Amino acid sequence: MERYGVLILPSSNRVYAGASVELTRAELKIFGDSVLGGRIGAVETTTVGGVDYVTFGVDGGLDERDAAVLGNLSSAYALFEFVGDLLRPVPLTRLDRFDDDLITIQKYPGKTNEQFTKLLLNLTLLASDWSGELLTRRFRVLDPLCGRGTTLNQAMMYGFDAAGLDRDGKDFEAYQAFLTTWLKRKRIKHRVRESGPVRRERKVVGRRFRVEVAASKEEHKAGDVQTVDVVSADTTRVGEFFRPESVDLVVADAPYGVQHGSRTAEQGLVRDPLALLAAAVPGWVRVLRPGGALGISWNTNVARREAAAEHLAAAGLTVLDDGSWQALAHRVDQAIVRDILVARRPA
Repeated sequence: MERYGVLILPSSNRVYAGASVELTRAELKIFGDSVLGGRIGAVETTTVGGVDYVTFGVDGGLDERDAAVLGNLSSAYALFEFVGDLLRPVPLTRLDRFDDDLITIQKYPGKTNEQFTKLLLNLTLLASDWSGELLTRRFRVLDPLCGRGTTLNQAMMYGFDAAGLDRDGKDFEAYQAFLTTWLKRKRIKHRVRESGPVRRERKVVGRRFRVEVAASKEEHKAGDVQTVDVVSADTTRVGEFFRPESVDLVVADAPYGVQHGSRTAEQGLVRDPLALLAAAVPGWVRVLRPGGALGISWNTNVARREAAAEHLAAAGLTVLDDGSWQALAHRVDQAIVRDILVARRPA
């Protein structure tokens, strides 16, 4: 069995940097089980030259496709193979199709850490029936609580189609302005397909911004475009804007009940995200394709894991709640302990 080590990407968030080693161990094990045929052996933490590496064995070693898969680990900075006492670099090929400032340039209070956003998207994808197509499939990702678009941008970076809803009109406007400006400054081929109010029966029911993006001139000429489709409306109305069984992945970072609460039509603003899940998850599941997966993160200080899992199961999802799937809780600050739940819609 060949032995490898992952050097963890530095994080500007000191607390997340402290948790990233353990999170990478769990993520790596899930990658191994989902897309590497279970060939990854024990995953450990090893100090080499005073630096912590996440180390692991691989039955038969890593080939080019394996390295391309592991290049998308959320906190991977570099990958090495152990050759005796030496480390030999293993080239990593990432899915990234755009400059990384698409992910990093936005700064605002309450923004989710970019590495965590990538982790949440990765785990949701790995739980789907199409995890083996990570490198080839154009997934369609829905963030039903998209805020200012961190998840949408990560989906774009991977070459996926991105869709989102958020009831906060200011966040919707901020994301539309950011993405429009970024695409123009980068001189990326794009076409705005829709921008403005959505009317039904002569009433405005929301606002929509839909744009097609091509990562290169060649892809633009071939009509090979990604779609970003964002709606300003309450998440419980997702079925009014997106067709049933039209998305592969639903990825949501629920409000933590500290800076931001959860809103439902019945209760208004509340700290408990369970009310939001009860009202919204059935709609999220209806737009999810059979075989697709839903991943949520939330603050366990305001809602127990078991209670959140019950809402997903009640909506007909199969919750993945054993092994490494239970090793994803981590501290964000003194008021927030964040966890991840992932569930699959049976095919």
